[in-house]
Amino acid sequence: MIFNILKDYIQNIFKENGYDIDIKIIKSNREDLCDYQCDDVFKISKLYHQNPIEVGEKIVEQINKKDDFKEYFDEVTFAKPGFINIKVSSKLINMIINKMMEDNHYGLKNDDPKTYFLDYGGPNVAKPLHVGHLRTAIIGEAVKRIISFAGHKTVCDVHLGDYGLQIGEVIYAILEDGLAIDDITLEYLDVTYPKMSKLCKENEEIMDKCARITKELQDGNEEYRKIWEKIKEVSVSDIKRMYNYLSVDFDLWEGESDAYKYIDDVTKILVDKNLLLDSQGAKVIDVQEENDTKEFPPLIYQKSNGAYLYGTTDMAAIYERVKLYHPDYILYVVDARQNLHFNQVFRACNKAGISTGISLEHLGYGTVNGSDGKPFKTRSGDTVKLDDLFNQVKEVFISTKESNKDMSSKDLDILVNAIIKFADLQNNREKDYIFDILKFSNVVGKTGPYILYTYLRINKILEQEKLDINHLNDDIVNDFDRKLRLKLLDLSTVIDSSCKERMPHYVAEYIYDICVLCNIFYQNNHVSTASLDIKQQWLLLLQFTNRMLKDLLNLLTIDIPSKM
Repeated sequence: MIFNILKDYIQNIFKENGYDIDIKIIKSNREDLCDYQCDDVFKISKLYHQNPIEVGEKIVEQINKKDDFKEYFDEVTFAKPGFINIKVSSKLINMIINKMMEDNHYGLKNDDPKTYFLDYGGPNVAKPLHVGHLRTAIIGEAVKRIISFAGHKTVCDVHLGDYGLQIGEVIYAILEDGLAIDDITLEYLDVTYPKMSKLCKENEEIMDKCARITKELQDGNEEYRKIWEKIKEVSVSDIKRMYNYLSVDFDLWEGESDAYKYIDDVTKILVDKNLLLDSQGAKVIDVQEENDTKEFPPLIYQKSNGAYLYGTTDMAAIYERVKLYHPDYILYVVDARQNLHFNQVFRACNKAGISTGISLEHLGYGTVNGSDGKPFKTRSGDTVKLDDLFNQVKEVFISTKESNKDMSSKDLDILVNAIIKFADLQNNREKDYIFDILKFSNVVGKTGPYILYTYLRINKILEQEKLDINHLNDDIVNDFDRKLRLKLLDLSTVIDSSCKERMPHYVAEYIYDICVLCNIFYQNNHVSTASLDIKQQWLLLLQFTNRMLKDLLNLLTIDIPSKM
């Protein structure tokens, strides 16, 4: 909001002087000099062939002569060779905060809402969720909530891996073990999945049998289908339990199997456009483009034995999503190592005209690593199951402070979520990061517990004092007070950037910055002993700050405990 106000004001001055350009206001990286700055004097001097110093000094002189200068600014100066430095007035800061307070959505508006379809989660049926599933769930949910908060419509799908080779492997084991359908349990699947995966890598004959079972399941084999339905029922029940613990919600619980009914439609489009090519008995789509600097492998659409692959079902799923939901964007939150696969699928869809007018995006993410810099594992080298990770984090957090042992199970679960999620979401999603449980469980530092402790600390002040006003006056008491208020004005920019770039860490960073400034404010301003007028102003400011923190934490799917 403040950027638009300053832009409109200063751009009018430029226009009054005959300079018709679109200017930009940016946050100053020298807070000791100014709050904001405009660097477009260089652009004007180049366009109009004038001396930048003369242009800048003239513009600043005119700004300072305006009758309403004090309504907007404390100080506007020119710094050679071409920077307009802006220090805004307390009156403007408080006017904007008052408007934000009056609106349930902080004055954020979206005049051009779009529809986003998000695909995140992607767990394989018959396999327990492990730490590798963590980032797609946490990042995907945060991206969805941020996009929705920015005023767009979202539809999200877990997209289960429920029709691939792993199903054929588990069905093979069930038949070999002579297991009745009603005896298929989660415990059985937990043991059987890794056992069969290992066996198929070692025994090509068994691998071929499992592949045949998979193909026959896809072709409608009734016996296999009944077993598959039970596997899916048992597995999905546990998957939902884990996502519920993480507060990760999906509109749709579809999978590869649901896309199968659209494969014939996609195949017809590909045949009609002569896009399916024969390659050693298989059907492939050439996705090479003219500007590629090296050979780009084709998408394998159908294997020589007639079986379909992930690329096929992903194309069918895109066809389905376009047909049913008419999205402007389809976003896939999937491991960055799948980048080639999604490039192939997106290129194939674009060639076929399936995704015309739609932006297809792969939001890749890095890995969660241990202290050794390698993917997070158990001591035995196995992938950590999510249940085990949650329990491990809970144990470490309890051990950091004696009173933590007395926390309710609900509050402990909230803290575990906060530790895991803030540790993850404070990082650029594209990067790997090291998950240090002890570090991220601390109430000091850039951690979930620190954020929640700050919120509860402010809340305690608000509970002890009575607030009687709902409007800030024009004054700001000191610099600690001013810096906190200025930070609150960054909300619209943070949400806009986070939404457009699909980067939740902008929100996490902003939350942390607010908390740091809040604690500095608290340490230097004694609310309880302040004069009545100042106390009321500060209480209102803190109430608004906590309201914003709670809403922003919700975007990261982090709740507030009752106490710490």
